[in-house]
Amino acid sequence: MLAHDRSVIDVAERDGRPEFQSMQALIEAGPAALADLRALADSPGPTLAPGSVRWLAPLPRPAQMRDFLVFEEHMRTAGWNGAKLRAKWGGPSAPPEPQPIPPVWYEQPIYYKCNRFAVAGPGACVKWPNYSSVIDYELEIACVIGASGRDISENDAPKHIFGYTIFNDLTARDAQFKEMQGPLGPAKGKDFDNANILGPVIVTADAVDVGNLAMRAKVNGELWSEGSSSTMHWSFAQMIVHVSRSETLYPGEILGSGTVGGGCGLELGRFLKDGDEVTLEVEGIGAVSARIDAPHVQERLSL
Repeated sequence: MLAHDRSVIDVAERDGRPEFQSMQALIEAGPAALADLRALADSPGPTLAPGSVRWLAPLPRPAQMRDFLVFEEHMRTAGWNGAKLRAKWGGPSAPPEPQPIPPVWYEQPIYYKCNRFAVAGPGACVKWPNYSSVIDYELEIACVIGASGRDISENDAPKHIFGYTIFNDLTARDAQFKEMQGPLGPAKGKDFDNANILGPVIVTADAVDVGNLAMRAKVNGELWSEGSSSTMHWSFAQMIVHVSRSETLYPGEILGSGTVGGGCGLELGRFLKDGDEVTLEVEGIGAVSARIDAPHVQERLSL
């Protein structure tokens, strides 16, 4: 998309080179291809109106997806409210205040691997799984790996980032809490069709200061969540360092930040229901929406 007039270029139509046939191909082709793309965008040629195209996820099938948990407030509050929710279902009583965060969280970035086949883009309709009645969103930023590497240093890590996008890590909380008593997971609490909303675009790393971005979540136009990327305890560079220890990262892999403090219904004590439209907004990146299709959940659960 051209920032100066919000029009869209059909890059593949203008230039048939293989590196311009998909976002993954562009990322794999490296900085030279990105420079050529910028030159192409600055050249005259036909454009499209944004409303005339169907917006897909910028990477419909990422090479890999990992989601971290790097916001301290979310770690503390979600754990406490999770205990309240389990107590509501007949479990043990929740503690009177948030419990200490496990020391390992401060020692290394913690993550799980997402289902890369469950990605959807802007405007997706998410058919909620019939095994769940507790519907939640998660307000996150994700970085996209641009260059492969192994045992990457923190100083070099930014060179391996292609750009950033918005990530809504939709979660079936009841399924998540049940299965993670295992203890293993999450699995079916996160893995269902269209559970991972990405978009609306990937903003290249040089175009945004990811360390200080305002983040918001709205439900049916009402502001529910507000936070900032400045509250991350672990940076994307530190995440890359950790993941690449004795392991190669590849172009097109996605690393999610985890939920910003206050950035999900679990922390707020209220959840989604059938027909709700959730819109996540991140300064400098844009907004991405999804609609919940859950006819078996007609009322909003609250704590």
